[in-house]
Amino acid sequence: MDAVESAGSGHPGTALALAPVAHLLFQRHIRHDPADAAWEGRDRFVLSCGHASILQYTQLHLTGYGLEVDDLRRFRQLGSLTPGHPELGHTTGVEMTTGPLGQGVATAVGMAMALKRDEGRFTGGVDAHDGSSAGSAVPARTVWVVCSDGDLQEGISYEAGALAGRHGLDNLVVVWDDNSIQIEGSTDLTTREDTAARFTAQGWFVRTVGLGADGDIDTDALDAALSAARAHEGRPSLIVLKSQIAWPAPNAVNTPASHGAPLGAAEVAATKALLGVAEEPFTVPADVLAHTRAALGRGAELHRAWDEALAEWAAAHPARAAARERAIRPVDAAEAAAALPVFEPGAEIAPRDASGQVIQALAEALPRLWGGSADLGDSNRTTIKNGGSFLPAAEAGLSGRNIHWGVREHAMAAALNGIAIVGYDTPFAGTFLVFSDYERPSLRLASLMGLPVVHVWSHDSVALGADGPTHQPVEHLASLRAMPGLSVVRPADAAETAAAWLSALARAGAGPSAAHRAGPVGLVLARQALPVLPTATEAVRDGVARGAYVVAGAGETADVILLASGSEVALALTGRAVLAERGIAARVVSVPCKDWFAEQDAAYRDAVLPPSVRARVVVEAASAFGWHDLIGDAGRAVTIDGFGLSASASDAMTAMGMTTDAVVAAALESLDVAGTAGTAGTAGTAAGTAAGSR
Repeated sequence: MDAVESAGSGHPGTALALAPVAHLLFQRHIRHDPADAAWEGRDRFVLSCGHASILQYTQLHLTGYGLEVDDLRRFRQLGSLTPGHPELGHTTGVEMTTGPLGQGVATAVGMAMALKRDEGRFTGGVDAHDGSSAGSAVPARTVWVVCSDGDLQEGISYEAGALAGRHGLDNLVVVWDDNSIQIEGSTDLTTREDTAARFTAQGWFVRTVGLGADGDIDTDALDAALSAARAHEGRPSLIVLKSQIAWPAPNAVNTPASHGAPLGAAEVAATKALLGVAEEPFTVPADVLAHTRAALGRGAELHRAWDEALAEWAAAHPARAAARERAIRPVDAAEAAAALPVFEPGAEIAPRDASGQVIQALAEALPRLWGGSADLGDSNRTTIKNGGSFLPAAEAGLSGRNIHWGVREHAMAAALNGIAIVGYDTPFAGTFLVFSDYERPSLRLASLMGLPVVHVWSHDSVALGADGPTHQPVEHLASLRAMPGLSVVRPADAAETAAAWLSALARAGAGPSAAHRAGPVGLVLARQALPVLPTATEAVRDGVARGAYVVAGAGETADVILLASGSEVALALTGRAVLAERGIAARVVSVPCKDWFAEQDAAYRDAVLPPSVRARVVVEAASAFGWHDLIGDAGRAVTIDGFGLSASASDAMTAMGMTTDAVVAAALESLDVAGTAGTAGTAGTAAGTAAGSR
């Protein structure tokens, strides 16, 4: 209450009502070591209803994570360690960035999957070293979630709940704050669903905890329910927790207004009087702090015991321990590079097919590579051959490397984030580019958190053909490129596809301290076969890593620059040949990733795109939006700024204006606007004069 009053904003109702829940979790149920927030053996806690962030910050202070009272005083203030919603990497002890409702629940499913997969490395099978059983005495880790009505109203919770139930994630416990209040009033205004029955039908273990006689949460019953949930095997657990928002504030209890606004000085004073605590703000009695900080001693003992159990297991099963160590170590870029296939110039291969070959090669070299598609494994080419399916332990599937997400892009992307947060695996997920719209909230959170996840988006343009405009992405490249921290990479051929995978993995392995921080990468792949360009492998890898490079006309004086990505690089090269017949010198630049190009220094950018050459054309089978920073005031765009149509790939591209004639016409128009319509020699002089006069 004090923090929200001090900030003048916040969400006190949920935090106040759930204070007993958080205390019970952090003191009795979550296995954690406040002195080492990154301890490998810890449980994970996710506050899915991130608007109640002060609930988590209070526990981080009370249990000894390093947050002090002054940090709570600065709640929601500029530069504080206590922002309005929890942020991964900003506040010690926060496991993920939360706030968009439903995301915490779905991301926690990914965390539980990753921990289950690691559990599979400890158990089952026979140790190759001595033939002994590889059973494990290492304590399992649990993912604890606190969520709200809004979390479970969001559609992502349906997808995530079904996934968790199918995979039998008994290391996942969700506490649902069923207070029947949301911003607009009673939840009865919006739903009469039997939520407990829904989760039961999805394969969850469900228990309900009612209110105590005094109207507060029945903490004894909740304690028993939490213990039962952790001990329950074979199913994830949902605890339906009946509560009263803002309890015990005498006038604010059960009011929608208490959700998102300070209670007011008078109500705070009345509540403190009712509770019998000091009226002075931010008062934490020494004996209270001593009691709650006992979590430090318990955490140290849990830490020691888990580490000892791990060491004993490793000593008893050295071969399996070595395999686990290799499987979870960070990606080595050189090792990944050595594993990549090399594609012969002139060969015709679709980038999605090339990506499939790259995945097979990388899977052999990198055990931590793990993923699947939203029921599109065959179309996306993401299935790891002979990799098995990730399924519950009872089905001997914990070691499987293919995740079958079903048609659930929203939950898939969120769970992918959870896998990356745990950090043992490099996860990837596939769907068609047009369906990346379903993944957008999770993509945004991945970008905010800087998570090294790889999205494989195939069927990248109207060239996918007769499926028509519902499946043909047009605006997606521009909108995805607009998202800070998300690297959108559209390779021109098979060689660029391999290089794009390498750059994505190199960034993932480099970590957040590297010059280029880790973050999500989206590989945008054409369905149709494209010729492999005659560029040396190292030049391609360097060029893709830099985001843009010259594929034709390097070292020559150019009249016009043709910029393209993906399948349109081949189209730009055809246009270059026609322009050459007219005495016009064109440079062709492949731009697989605008973000990576923007990271380069000015000298490199100017070498690729000389400022003196104002005549420029962008060629891309997508919206022109977002290209004008590179093509400038004299530039022209051969793009698609309307929805597609149902036709064969070639007919669709022609009908939408993606032709050699269009490229040549745009180049001539740009040359005319730039005032450099002559030969290469005179064009260079005119362009230099024009640039100087500006």
